[in-house]
Amino acid sequence: MSRTVESEANVMRVQLCIGDAWREGQGAEPLAVTSPATGERIATVEQGTREDVARAVDAAASALGSLFHMTAFERAELGHRVADLLLERREEIAHDIALEQGKPYTLEALPEVDVAAGMFRDAAEAAKRLETAVHPSYDPAKRILTIRQPRGVYGIITPWNYPLAIPSEYLSAGLATGNAMVWKPSEWVPLSAMHLMRSFLDAGVPTGSLNLVLGPPDEVGSEVARHEGIVAIGLTGSSRTGELVAKQAAGKPLLLELGGNGPTIIFDDADLEKAFRRTARGCFENAGQICDSTERILVHRHVHDELIEGLTQEARNVRLGSPFDEASTMGPITNEPTASKMGDHLQDATDKGAQILFGGSRARGLPTDLYYEPTVVDGVSADMKLNTEETFGPLAPVMTFSDEEEALRWANDNPLGLIGSVFTQDLGRAMRVAERLQTGVVNINETSAYWQPHTPVGGFTGKRSGIGRIGGKYTLLEMTQLKMIALDVEE
Repeated sequence: MSRTVESEANVMRVQLCIGDAWREGQGAEPLAVTSPATGERIATVEQGTREDVARAVDAAASALGSLFHMTAFERAELGHRVADLLLERREEIAHDIALEQGKPYTLEALPEVDVAAGMFRDAAEAAKRLETAVHPSYDPAKRILTIRQPRGVYGIITPWNYPLAIPSEYLSAGLATGNAMVWKPSEWVPLSAMHLMRSFLDAGVPTGSLNLVLGPPDEVGSEVARHEGIVAIGLTGSSRTGELVAKQAAGKPLLLELGGNGPTIIFDDADLEKAFRRTARGCFENAGQICDSTERILVHRHVHDELIEGLTQEARNVRLGSPFDEASTMGPITNEPTASKMGDHLQDATDKGAQILFGGSRARGLPTDLYYEPTVVDGVSADMKLNTEETFGPLAPVMTFSDEEEALRWANDNPLGLIGSVFTQDLGRAMRVAERLQTGVVNINETSAYWQPHTPVGGFTGKRSGIGRIGGKYTLLEMTQLKMIALDVEE
């Protein structure tokens, strides 16, 4: 299988792709990317500019006619072909995900490829069933119907924590609904972007349907948001990034899936073994680098000690190591800014009286200093950064409450509201708390990090966790516009 980039001693040269051509960027010197797992340089990445974004917009605009005239069934065939190609290249893609992002190859990188392929299949099938309504009319001579149409040239901006799956959420729906796209992925994960772009090209999509523009966020990302030829924006990222992009894209339709800090409420009647096992999974999966990671654990005071014991044992069971070691269950944090933030949040917590019961520092004896110990912290209070901000690391921060009202008060007194969870065996309590918890999604007796790709995920209104709903047909609905047509049938 041939690569679409040049290779020098295992260092990939990743280029922009505009139209159907791989090309150099017009910006600064190529960016060197190193692996968080090995510390070795793995790629040099061409740097795009605002002018490159403009070229990509022109290419996307030229594809709109071809996409518009394709039927949903024809676009679905393309989506299935992209899925086929991802699965044909599954091992190669998963290897590069593990290398550039750090997640364990077998446990997490291979399944991510499967999830991404499934998203293309799901979007392809959902597009065939995107039915709309025919409305009754006051006027007997009129027939009123509705149709869904693509929005046009869509700007897509994606992060590094799930470098294949998160872009696939948007790109699969965009292709299925006939949008042409300009995609700016994270600069930390260029290899995954290259694989996904290549799969689009090899699937035979119309030229310009997807355009890859790599480069600095403050230039390429902001231009994707601002450019007048891009009519809508889809973004997954931090709350700060989402708010900045929303300002730059003022007036455009926005689909934003932003930060969370996963409040998990564990009541004294919970199945505690299930609670600590599933909560720990939400803390340590993908090294805690998930927008719906379990970032705040609120436990009833009567079962506090038992839960702490269980969480600590689960942290001990984590096998921190190279993503290519079959024994590893957790790899490194992906980049230094995220690792530094975890250290800053832990320092803030201990300065204010919290106790680190397990972990709490970078691991020694591993290839890079981005490997962070799974960490359990007790005595977290409302004023700590662990409570008020998204940490995005392998962390289990514990707070204590006395009753249902206090638990909800602690959980909701927070600027973020993406996904939460509740552990209880009382069905009435489960529903009461789920209805009052200010998150867009609530999982009952399951980790906050639980989701299924076809279900709607998004933030709670008034919080800083996003706009709209992503997942399955809901992404397709967000990426299309509803048009009403009134037809006169009078003789």
